[in-house]
This record gives sequence, C-alpha cells and structure tokens, in this order.
Amino acid sequence: MNDCAKFLDQPSFSLIGNVADQLGQECYVVGGFVRDKHLGRPIKMDLDFVTVGSGIELARAVQKELKPKPKLTVFKSFGTAHMKYKGIDLEFVGARKESYRKDRRDFTINAMAICLNKDRWGELLDPFDGISDLDKKRITTPLAPDKTFDDDPLRMMRAVRFAAQLDFRIDSATLASIRTHANRISIVAPERVAVEFNKIMEVPKPSYGLGLLYTSGLLQEVLPELIALKGIEEVEGQTHKDNFYHTLEVVDNLAKASDNLWLRWAALLHDIAKP
Repeated sequence: MNDCAKFLDQPSFSLIGNVADQLGQECYVVGGFVRDKHLGRPIKMDLDFVTVGSGIELARAVQKELKPKPKLTVFKSFGTAHMKYKGIDLEFVGARKESYRKDRRDFTINAMAICLNKDRWGELLDPFDGISDLDKKRITTPLAPDKTFDDDPLRMMRAVRFAAQLDFRIDSATLASIRTHANRISIVAPERVAVEFNKIMEVPKPSYGLGLLYTSGLLQEVLPELIALKGIEEVEGQTHKDNFYHTLEVVDNLAKASDNLWLRWAALLHDIAKP
C-alpha cells in the first residue's frame, strides 16, 4: 500500500534499517515525519522510530555504527532511547507487535509508519486510514475519543494544535468528546499545556486555534481570564466591540507582522484587565 520509498532519502534510514535487519527486528519511521511528507510540509529535525522488540537495543546498535559516535540517553522505565546526530534528534521506542498495530498514537494522521526493513523498504503501514483523514483535512482519533483523551488529557490540546498548524477541522465526535472531558486538562502539568498553547500561538493565524480552544471548553480551563473578555463592552451608554473577538483580531494582525511569540502573547493579553 502506497510505496513511500521516495520519502526515505536520508542516509540514516538505510543505516537504521540495516541494523534492524541484523537484529531480526521490524523497524519503522513513524508519526510526524510520515504525516508531513505526505502533506509536502517542511520536515522537522526529529525522527521517531518504532521497532517490534527492544528500542533500546536497536538504538545501542545504531549508535555503534555512527561516526562520530553520538551520546545515547536511555530511559529504561519507558523503553526508549534518544540520540542527536548531525543536528537531527533520533528517538527509538520498542513495541509489541499486537500493541503496535492496534493501539498506538493519539490521532490517525500520526499513526502511520514507513517500514525500513530491506524486504519491505518504503511500505506504508496505515492501520487507521490516516491517509484518508489527511485527504479530508480531519483530526480524529484511532480509538474511541473518550478513551484517547482519558488515557492522556493533553491530547485534547494537541488536537487543537494540529488543527491550527495544518488548517484541519476536528471531527465532530472528537470535538464533542473534548467538550465533555475539557475539565480533565487540569490534571496535566501546566508546562506541558503551555508547550501546546505556545505552538497554537505560533501558527500563521492563531485565532483559528484560539477559537477552537474556546468552543471546545479548553480555554475556560487553561486561561479563563481570556473568556472574561467575552461580550459587548458598554462605555457611557454606547456599545462597543466584543473584546474577546477584538483580541483575536489583534493577535492575527500582529502575527502577520511578526513571528515573535512573546509579542503575540502581548497582543493576546493587551486587554486582559478590562473586565
């Protein structure tokens, strides 16, 4: 299905595939790389690899083949390993075959993988029809959304972030589930929420993601002060602009002029004291 060999143009792919073959392990490049290659988007300098077996063992074997030899960081409790080589972050994780195929990743568009083994080089693994969702510009979950968000509530913020970054829509059932579970974002570490919020603020038109945060109920949980701007302002008997939508417009206007995240935050908070 879908020969993706043309995407595997980095030398590290064949090296990692050869090492995996020597270990007798299935190996795939997964996630954002596969999604962005299909969309023709710029590729980030981080690559995720899943192997059926030990990700740490594969990473150590790959490390031995690289020159100069990169530093390897191992997270035994998570079964993952990470190294940086020639400016590219390489992360390795192991998986059982049944869990890899049936129960992985947060959204269908992130659940695709390309095989690096010689006999299946470039073969696309797309167990949840992520290609179809890419074509439909849709964010949806591989499993029931309630389970997906219950497993990790941060995925609700990630759904909005991907919709904002890719200019996709969130599937109606997925959005309804986010509305139901929005209050559970409170159990997520604030710094993890802030990372996703900042990525939403960094897109070309932040108002789309901010609007989704509002309609999904997440904004009320993570930045309720912004919700307080909602409604028409009245000054000396005269009604004026809705400060919430005015704020989103100001952020978009600023975003056209600057990529600076902190200037965008200044725009977002410029009227925050009015209520």
